Amino acid sequence: MNHILLVEDDLRLANLISKFLGQNGFQVSMLHQGDTVVDFIKNNAPDLIILDVMLPKLDGFAVCRKVRNSYEHPIIFLTAKDSDFDHVHGLEIGADDYIIKPVEPYVLLARINMLLRRKKHSIKNSVEHLEFGQLNIHKASRQVTLSSEPIELTSHEFELLWLLASNAGEPQSREYIHEQMIDREYDGLDRSVDVRISRLRKKLGDCTKNPSRIITVWGKGYLFSSTAWEEPHTY
Repeated sequence: MNHILLVEDDLRLANLISKFLGQNGFQVSMLHQGDTVVDFIKNNAPDLIILDVMLPKLDGFAVCRKVRNSYEHPIIFLTAKDSDFDHVHGLEIGADDYIIKPVEPYVLLARINMLLRRKKHSIKNSVEHLEFGQLNIHKASRQVTLSSEPIELTSHEFELLWLLASNAGEPQSREYIHEQMIDREYDGLDRSVDVRISRLRKKLGDCTKNPSRIITVWGKGYLFSSTAWEEPHTY
């Protein structure tokens, strides 16, 4: 569950936004003045901040300037001012987006989800090495070892493994894998993804009849297990 910090001095609006985001799967913390934000971030590390511009004690622009160098997650400004200067200034000091009051709840939700997806994608792209028990995957050298033994993979097999492993614990649909690997929409008939999964399982010592490392989740796709690599399998 993503944790959102909402900094808004209008208590009625803050409660409405908090309730709406809570109903859509977020954990929400609320603050009502700017001078409390820095310490809260240090102690709680929220995944995203929604920050009103006009705050008591310390305005939103000052808060953003104080936290931006150390806080790497998204910041959204809420502003009652439909002013190009405010929007540009907010973006220049490090905000990722801004929303003009009155807030349209589903617009806010869409912006939040977009920024969280972008952040997640950025983090994944910056990772160069993945390790799961006895399995080690190095992106730059494209080397894979299992129990210290090298696993020879083709370029396509490595890319498939990296896609699955960098999303460990989350099923990846056949359609998504097909689009990422083959660079065209899945037509519902092409079985090349299934063939590649089968080959990858064999090379990684997974059981093709009852796999535990790359698992078929019916109706959802393929899931890379992050916990099935402690001991080598023999089949």
